[in-house]
Amino acid sequence: MAVHRSYLYAPGHSAKLLGKVFDCGADAVILDLEDAVPPERKAEARKLVAEVLGRRPAYVRINAVRTEQAERDLEAIGGLCADIKVPKVESAEDLAWVAARAPDARLHPILESARGVLAAREIAAAPGVAGLSMGIQDLSRDLRSGTGWESMLLARSQVVMASSAAGAVPPVDSAFAAIRDLDALRREAVAARELGFFGKVAVHPGQVDVINEVFTPSESQLAHAREIVRAFDAAGQAATRTPAGDFVDAPVAERARNLLRLGRATPA
Repeated sequence: MAVHRSYLYAPGHSAKLLGKVFDCGADAVILDLEDAVPPERKAEARKLVAEVLGRRPAYVRINAVRTEQAERDLEAIGGLCADIKVPKVESAEDLAWVAARAPDARLHPILESARGVLAAREIAAAPGVAGLSMGIQDLSRDLRSGTGWESMLLARSQVVMASSAAGAVPPVDSAFAAIRDLDALRREAVAARELGFFGKVAVHPGQVDVINEVFTPSESQLAHAREIVRAFDAAGQAATRTPAGDFVDAPVAERARNLLRLGRATPA
């Protein structure tokens, strides 16, 4: 299974951007039918996105679950799209509603409210779910909070723990709104990676390279992980030390194996 580092949004009603987005270096493209599309252009967006899906694989973010707009989205792209981003999910029943209309799609719920975050474990374990992601802007509006790292730390931690408890893949971190502040983007991406997220959403092509770099295991990290695994296996999977003197036991070795798996699954 490929692991995506970066997910780049493109508004579904812009033929110009839909023609460019696949060449911006992102691991995955999300064709947006929701927030980026004005209400009067929803039908046009569905038509354009369906045409693109006939040529290129992509994720699609539909409109808010259980709405008439989402119903129309799924009628237009349900049989064409393998991966559906489902916004504003607050329960497993929300996902069942989507699955009934797109039974073969992998579902990627976006948690954007207090209800969604508190139900994260139930949502992560629902049938058809391929992984969670977060929508910080909507969540902060619901919580009447700021969008900074400290303000969202508890919510992010809950989503990471819920994903792990459900046996799901690591969740994807939310978009960073300050498009030109790449240093701040890097700091947030590194913090998200250290917290347990893997991958981050981009809203501008200029953010993609930073996100890819942060979520690509370095050669030195991979070499260190291989050294840990070799030492642990050579010791018969008993607690030991590496040649460099690092202590290794079962949790340390498994963490190293997880990093090596990510390294194999991450695009070069």
